[in-house]
Amino acid sequence: MATARPRRVEYSESTRQALVDSAVALFTEHGYAGTSLDEIARRARVTKGALYHHFGGKQALFEAAFDAVETNVVARLAGVVSGPGSPWETTRAALQAFLEVCLEPSYQRIVVQEGPAVMGWERWREAEEGYTFGVVREAVAGLVEADEIEPLPIDALARVVFGALSAGATAIAGSADPQQSRAEVGECVERVMNGLRKGEKPACC
Repeated sequence: MATARPRRVEYSESTRQALVDSAVALFTEHGYAGTSLDEIARRARVTKGALYHHFGGKQALFEAAFDAVETNVVARLAGVVSGPGSPWETTRAALQAFLEVCLEPSYQRIVVQEGPAVMGWERWREAEEGYTFGVVREAVAGLVEADEIEPLPIDALARVVFGALSAGATAIAGSADPQQSRAEVGECVERVMNGLRKGEKPACC
């Protein structure tokens, strides 16, 4: 029989979640420099002491917000990759889903724009690879195993695709017209993927 969780544990977890949700919203709206811990605590309706109980400072809270955004994105993309359809269809759908993610304000601001500056380039890149690279590798491996694309080393190909997507995300986030950039990056991704596919090369859509 399952044991009831102590109320204090549930309260602690709900407090932490409220702080992370507050941080995601405020960092997205105002950026790292424009957001104070007082504002985050106030929006979460907790004391600043409670904030410090869970997080050592502003950067730790930013990294928790980064983690929350990335975890959500990875879960969504993994669901597309493992969804119904052939490996080719699900991979194309996941690539397009990622480009849609690149239009979301929280992903643009926290992950793409502020992440490298706040966390440092090496730490940010390591974190990025810990999230989306795994989904990219799974998709590429599925294509190779299904004999959909020319046989290439999976890790190397996954890193090339991951690098292209990362560069595309930066272009979209920094564009004066993100929708147009998303369309242009999407077309380029389609052409590259079609160039890798075995047999007849379908027209880019």
